[in-house]
Amino acid sequence: MSSSQSERLRELLEPLVSSQGLDLEEIAVDAVGRRRVLRVVVDSDTGADLDRIADVSRSLSAKLDETDAMGSGEYTLEVGTPGAERPLTEHRHYVRATGRLVSFRLTTGDELTARILRADGDGLDLEVPGVKGRKPTARRLAFEEIGRARVQVEFNRKDDKSAAHAAHDTNDETEEEA
Repeated sequence: MSSSQSERLRELLEPLVSSQGLDLEEIAVDAVGRRRVLRVVVDSDTGADLDRIADVSRSLSAKLDETDAMGSGEYTLEVGTPGAERPLTEHRHYVRATGRLVSFRLTTGDELTARILRADGDGLDLEVPGVKGRKPTARRLAFEEIGRARVQVEFNRKDDKSAAHAAHDTNDETEEEA
């Protein structure tokens, strides 16, 4: 997708996404055979459930239908949220990842895996897990030191937030099966 098409789509779609209380994270147009697929990634501080995704999808589809932003050819619109191991590129991504384990590639080339405790305007307060029975250590990391950062998936994380989330997920699954 050309940068001018990307900018035009962003200008067209971002106000609609924002009006739904979401952030427009990414736009991509890919060719799949003869069709094109417009992928729109949205998120918010509280996440985006299926109802919000469906509402945004309907709004975006209606807006795209009344413009020529996608040209005259057929296309498919896909609206979703960032993946579990998404890269962190904006300040808001770090704030949303508070409490999560993150893998960092530092500008020095070093690798670091740590839990984000707090994000402010200058950088991050981290907890670096202890190795071989040692206690975790605190570390401050300035944003300028970060080359790349990606949230890590944790399957065995034991804390109140994930336990409550797991209980909530179990309840949702039960209701859906009923």
